[in-house]
Amino acid sequence: MQFAMFLQDQQPDAAAIQHMVMGMMAILPFFILIGLAVVILPFWFILKKAGLSPWLSLLNAVPLGNLILLYVLAFSDWKVAPVAPPVWPAQPPYPPSYPPQS
Repeated sequence: MQFAMFLQDQQPDAAAIQHMVMGMMAILPFFILIGLAVVILPFWFILKKAGLSPWLSLLNAVPLGNLILLYVLAFSDWKVAPVAPPVWPAQPPYPPSYPPQS
C-alpha cells in the first residue's frame, strides 16, 4: 500500500514525457525501415522466382498492399517452373546399323 502511494506521488513532469516521446520518434523510422526490409526482401526473391517483376514487392509498403500481392501470387500463372531432375541419365544413342558388307 505504501509503495502504491509512493508511485502516485512520483508523477513525471511534462518536459520529461516530451523528451521520452521525442527520443522514441527519432528511433521509430529505423524500426519501420527494418520491418519493411524484413518483409520486402523475401517477396523480392519469391517474385523473381515466379517470373514476375520483383518491383511488385514494394506493394508491401502500402497499406493492404501485401494482401493484394498475396492474391497476385496465388492466382497468377508462374512463368518459371523448376525442372525436375531426370530419374536416370539419358541413354546414349545406339550406333547406326549399316547394311552387311559382302
